[in-house]
Amino acid sequence: MQETKKHQLTDWLPTTNREVKIRGWEQLDVILFSGDAYVDHPSFGPAVIGRILESYGLRVAIVPQPNVNDNLQDFEKLGKPRLFFGCTGGCMDPMVSNYTASKKRRDKDAYTPNGDKGFRPDYATSVYSNILKDKFPDVPLLIGGIEASLRRVTHYDYWSDELMPTILETSKADMLVYGMGEQPLREIVTLLQKGVPFSSLKNIKQTAVLVDQKAEKLPVINDCEDITINSHEACLKDKKTFASNFKVIEQESNKLKARRILQDVKGRTLLINPPFPTMTEKEIDGSFDLPYTRLPHPKYDKRGPIPAFEMIKFSINIHRGCFGGCSFCTISAHQGKFIASRSQESVLKEVDKVANMPDFKGYLSDIGGPSANMYQMKGKVQSICDKCVAPSCISPVICSNLDTSHKPLTDLYQAVDKHSKVKKSFIGSGIRHDMLVPEFNKNADPKELDTYTEEVMTKHVSGRLKVAPEHTSDPVLKLMRKPSFTYFHKFKERFDKINIKRKLNLQLIPYFISSHPASEVEDMANLAAETKDMGFQLEQVQGFTPTPMTVATVIYYSGYHPYTLKPTRTPKTKKEKEDQHKFFFWYKKENKDWIKKTLNKVGRQDLLNVLLPENKSWQKNKKAKAAKNTFDDAVPFNRRKKKVTRTSSKKRRR
Repeated sequence: MQETKKHQLTDWLPTTNREVKIRGWEQLDVILFSGDAYVDHPSFGPAVIGRILESYGLRVAIVPQPNVNDNLQDFEKLGKPRLFFGCTGGCMDPMVSNYTASKKRRDKDAYTPNGDKGFRPDYATSVYSNILKDKFPDVPLLIGGIEASLRRVTHYDYWSDELMPTILETSKADMLVYGMGEQPLREIVTLLQKGVPFSSLKNIKQTAVLVDQKAEKLPVINDCEDITINSHEACLKDKKTFASNFKVIEQESNKLKARRILQDVKGRTLLINPPFPTMTEKEIDGSFDLPYTRLPHPKYDKRGPIPAFEMIKFSINIHRGCFGGCSFCTISAHQGKFIASRSQESVLKEVDKVANMPDFKGYLSDIGGPSANMYQMKGKVQSICDKCVAPSCISPVICSNLDTSHKPLTDLYQAVDKHSKVKKSFIGSGIRHDMLVPEFNKNADPKELDTYTEEVMTKHVSGRLKVAPEHTSDPVLKLMRKPSFTYFHKFKERFDKINIKRKLNLQLIPYFISSHPASEVEDMANLAAETKDMGFQLEQVQGFTPTPMTVATVIYYSGYHPYTLKPTRTPKTKKEKEDQHKFFFWYKKENKDWIKKTLNKVGRQDLLNVLLPENKSWQKNKKAKAAKNTFDDAVPFNRRKKKVTRTSSKKRRR
C-alpha cells in the first residue's frame, strides 16, 4: 500500500516564472498553452502531454487559460522555449464547451474553477496560436488536442455555419498532432534532440503539416502510398464534393496501414501522415504510470472546485479507443478504432493511489473508458485487421474476427474490489448493451455475457444502469451504425430477469437522440410510442449536435451520405428540431394538442392511441400491462437527489 504523500508546489508542472525559478531553471524547453485549468490527472490531455515531455528529460511549463483580453502578458511571461510552443483548446472542443446544441452560450465551463465561464475563447487553439505567432514568429508552434485533431482537414463548423479549412491554416501553426499524442511526440522530441530542425519534420506519423510546393518538394515516404482528396476550394464550391472526401478520411484514419492524405488548401498542400499503430500495453501503461498528483494546481485552491475534475476524481480509465464507429461520435476519429488497454497491474496500481488519497471514502466513481465494456478486445487474427477498412467492428454485425470476451473485464472488476479500501467500484461509463445480447453477439459465450451483466448489475451500479440505444427506427439506427432496437428489447429481458432474480430494484436508463440525420417526425413518434409501451417516461434527452469529423455532420451540412453520395435529409430548422424533441415529452400537457394534430395530419392514429389514448377501457388495459413491468420507469438522466423506488402494481392501477 502507498502512503499518502503531502504534495509540494514542485510536484506540479510550473505555471509561473516563480515556479520555474523554484526549480532552478533558466530556460524552458517546451511551453504549453491550454484552454482548461491545469489539473494534473491522466484524464486531462494537457497534463498527459506535459508529463510525457517531462519524462523525456525536458523542462516543461504549462500556461492554463491564458488571458486573451488584456495586454497578453500571459503569452510572454515565460519567454521563449528552446524547442517549441504547444497549444490546445482543452479536453473538449471549445465550441462544445462554450455553446449548447441550440447555439446558446453555456452558463458554466466544466473545466474552469467554480464552473466560471469566459476563461476560454471560442476557437481557442487558433486564438492562442495566432497570438504566439505574432509575438514569437521564429519559434516552432505545435497544436494538438481534440479541437485540432478533429479539425485537421476541411470541415463543417456548426457554430459559424461555415466550411472551414484545416486548422493549420487558421492557426498559422507549424505542425498538428492528431489523436493521442504520446507516440508522435516521442519521435518529434527524439529528432529535435538530435539537432534535426523543426522545419524538416514533415513525415512523422500522426502529424499534419502544410507545404508550399512552389518553395519545396513534397517529402517522400517510401513505405506508404499517397491519396489526394478534393481541394478545400472545390469543397467550398460543391457540397457533394465535400461529402465525398469523408469516406477516404475516415477509412484512412482507422486503418493500421494507412495512406498519406494530400489536400490543396489556398495555394499550399496539406499533408496528413498515417497514424501510428495502436499503443501497446507497455506504452499505454507508461503514460498512465507517470507521476501525476491527480489534483488541480494549488493556484485554484481559493477559486472553487473544477466540475470536470470532481466528476472523475475517483475514477480509473482502463482503455482508449472505440470500435463502435457511431456516425455521430468523434471517439474513433481521435482515439482510434482499435482498443489500447492497460494491464491489470497498471490499473491496480492507480486504484491503490486513489484509495490512499486523503478524502477517498471507499467509492470509485468509474472503472471504464469510451465504451466501458471494450477492455482487452481485439482481432483474433491480426493480419485480417491489418487489411480492414470498415469504420466499425460491430456494425452492421459483429465481426467474426473480433474477440468479444468479457472475462478479462470481469476479472479486472473483481481484482479492483479486493482492495481493502475499496467499498464499491461503479461503472459510470456507457456500456454497449448490444454486445451483451447473444442474439447479436454470436461470437461470445452466452453464459459469459450473463456473468458480466450480473457482475455489473449486482456490484457496480448505483440504482441505475445507463445504456444508449439512441433511437428506435431501424433506418435511422442503420445510418447511426447502431443495431436494431430489437436487441434493446432482448437486453431488457435479460436485465429484468437478473433484476427479479437478485431482487435488485435497479432502473434501466436508455439514452436517445433527436433530430439525427434520416430521423423524421414519424420516427420520433414511433420512438415515443415504443418506449412508452415499454414503461419508460423519458425526461432528459439529447439533440443531435454536429461536430467535425463525423458522418452525421457531413450529412447535416452537405445533404449527402459520404459513403453512398445519396441525398439524405436532416432536420435543420429550429422548428423541425423542436418538433422532434416534443415527442420525448408526450406526457406534458403543453405538448398534447400539438401531438394530436400532428399525428392526425400524417394519418398515424395508431401512434396517437398509444401516446394519448382516449378509450378508457383500452387505456386501463395498457396501464395493467405496464404494471407488470416494475423496473422500467425511466428517471431523468441528470437527476441526483430524488430517490428512485420500485412502484407496486397496486399503486399503478390507482
